[in-house]
Order: sequence, then C-alpha cells, then structure tokens
Amino acid sequence: MLCYLLHNQQFLSHIKRRCRSRVLFHSTGHIISGTALQHFKMTTAQPIFNKGEDCKPGWHDATAGYNETDTHLEILGKPVMERWETPYMHSLSTVAASKGGRVLEIGFGMAIAATKLESLPIEEHWIIECNDGVFQRLQEWAKSQPHKIVPLKGLWEDVVPTLPDNHFDGILYDTYPLSEDTWHTHQFDFIKGHANRLLKSGGVLTYCNLTSWGELLKSKYDNIDNMFQETQVPHLVEAGFKKENISTTLMDIIPPAECKYYSFHKMITPTILKQ
Repeated sequence: MLCYLLHNQQFLSHIKRRCRSRVLFHSTGHIISGTALQHFKMTTAQPIFNKGEDCKPGWHDATAGYNETDTHLEILGKPVMERWETPYMHSLSTVAASKGGRVLEIGFGMAIAATKLESLPIEEHWIIECNDGVFQRLQEWAKSQPHKIVPLKGLWEDVVPTLPDNHFDGILYDTYPLSEDTWHTHQFDFIKGHANRLLKSGGVLTYCNLTSWGELLKSKYDNIDNMFQETQVPHLVEAGFKKENISTTLMDIIPPAECKYYSFHKMITPTILKQ
C-alpha cells in the first residue's frame, strides 16, 4: 500500500503542498532529503559552457532572442540577461555616471543599465555592441534618449583600440563571455589592456561578470566579499589601479529559481577610481 501511494501522483502532489521543508521528488517517486537537494542541483545542472566551447565566431550574426514579455535575452542558447537584474544594473549605472560627463558602456543587452544611465546627469553615452539584433534595438532605443548617444558596432576587442586616451569620465563593462576559455577572465582582458588608458584622471570604472561570479559562488565561495577580493582585486591592481581606490557595495537580491547563471542572494558593485 505504501509503495502504491509513493507512486501515486495525486498523493505526491498532496505531500508537496503540505511539506514545509525543501525536498526533491525524483521521477522514480522517491523523495530526496533537503540535505541532498543542493548537491543534487550542483551535480545535475547543465554548465553554461561545455569544455572548449567557443561562441565568438557565430555571435555577431546570431538571433537576439528577446522573449515576448521582454524579460529574457538569449543568444545561441546562452542566457545573456534577465530583467530581474534591474536593481543591480541600476547600481552599476549609478557608479558609472557618478562623475558625469562622457560614459562608455560595453554591452547593451536589454537596455536596463543604458536606460538608467540616460536618467542620470551625464553628457554623452557611448555604447559598444557586437550582435546584429541587439545593435538594431540599440539604434531604435537611441532615437528617444535625452543625451547624445554614440553607438559603436563590433566586438569590444576591435572597437576599443580605436577609442582615444583619457576620454571617458566613467566606464561600465558588462559583456557576455563568448567562450569557455574566457568565461571567468574576459573582463580582465579589457581592464588590463584599456581601462586606465580610456579613463580621465579621476574617472571611475565599474563592471560585472555575473556568469562567472554566479559559478564561483556556487562552486568555490560562500562569501561574495571574499570571492571579489581573491578573484578580482589582484587583477585590478595588476591593471594599475591602487587597492585603496577599489571599493564595493553589496545588495540583497533573490534571483528566480530557474535562473541558470546566478543563484546567490547578494550582488556586488565595484567602484574603481583612476588617480
């Protein structure tokens, strides 16, 4: 009788509704205890990148998959951005615009950060975007913005070397990693190679790599400050920024359970000043 009940879908539905602890019902009808739930998720979750995967060659022409309600953007099956990120994107934008003047944004996505930047007291807004569909959306969006918009099409690796030195008061770097090889490091290629050069004296840099940080906070760290100090700050110092000019703020946030790239309940906003 018990065996029958455990395999009866109506009974399982009743148990799920009544249960107040976190349990997982396997397709076999067995119940996995809450203590095993986190391990189950970590060992069965599909990784963002497969070993050796490289999306860069096809990224430019790939369809920009905005869903009907404009809450998700996917490209080549990758979860590029989701609208639940809005409070965090606004935090990054506020830092990037804190010196006013001319701001460089790398990665347009769903225009969440860009729209916030346009609500702040800046003068010019330069935006680099490489995907065709996303760039088309950027061009349409730009027509109704209050500040001067300078859309720049192409991979940042191709566009950024053409930009002048000491030109920007603020920079916001938030692009999607395009390969398994650069999943955790692409931001450092930009920061070490160009950020100091592009910023005016007294300018500010902020950035994120949620796809990387989400993985690190799932597999290696349970403290977001420690994650940032150990995996990010040494690279920022190597790029020429002084440690005393690097600060962070935290915000509480609860990502949707179905989010594939970030599940930690805090997010971190860096503020990096150029002397």
